Amino acid sequence: MGKTGKTIGRILGNAVTVFISLIVIIPLVVLFLNSFKTAGEANRMTLSLPKVWMFENYGKVIEQGKLLSSFLNGLMYAVFSVLIVVILVSAAAFVISRNQKGINRFLYYFIISGIAMPINNVALMKVMQALHLVNTRFGIILLYAAINIPLSLFLAYGFIGTIPREIDEAAVIDGCKPGQLFIRVIAPLLKPIVSTLFVLDFMSVWNDFTMPLYYLNNSRKWPMTLAVYNFFGAFEYSWNLVAADIILTLAPVLLVFIIGQKYIVGGVSAGSVKG
Repeated sequence: MGKTGKTIGRILGNAVTVFISLIVIIPLVVLFLNSFKTAGEANRMTLSLPKVWMFENYGKVIEQGKLLSSFLNGLMYAVFSVLIVVILVSAAAFVISRNQKGINRFLYYFIISGIAMPINNVALMKVMQALHLVNTRFGIILLYAAINIPLSLFLAYGFIGTIPREIDEAAVIDGCKPGQLFIRVIAPLLKPIVSTLFVLDFMSVWNDFTMPLYYLNNSRKWPMTLAVYNFFGAFEYSWNLVAADIILTLAPVLLVFIIGQKYIVGGVSAGSVKG
């Protein structure tokens, strides 16, 4: 009975996993197939293969939707804001984790309180205007970095806490200075959490809609999310073009996720072997 129950449990677990996976995958497959169909075929939104593969749909989307500039804008905002977050958070989490007394502990709780605090867009707009950062690429990059720092610090702090302090002591005995200790010893051990933060923050920035809507008034500076919104308003009845537009928007996120998963799993596996 015990083995039978475990077998049934595994089968049910696998069935639930497959079902949930299909819920996620099927809409993506529908979008992908319909992005190569004619407008008439795509209006049915079925899983059938296109009668004629319309590869030119993607060319129309890129040209008419002006997606190239939006893609570069979104990529710039995501990459640079995430780099700022990863560098600052990694260093701050190491310092706070290794010295939790006094001001460090206060700063940690003060920063991570931003996880639960809602964004006050009225006050934020005033601050952005005072610093002349409204409608600037630099301003939106700093804004995204500030928004993602609290959760990133919380995750990095927890990860660095699992790294034994004996490693620090051994490096100091060998003559490492604080900067060398972090760069040469600790930083290589942070690959799993850095990869995790890069994936999470990149997806958060790339998929965001509200911040550029509020703080970027120039359409030439819009990221992909606003470009898709604008494109859908103009071509809402051409579902083949809308599907192609959405696929182009999803592609970078999926690529970053797949690459990030590789580094996360590889880093964790290497850490397990060393442990």
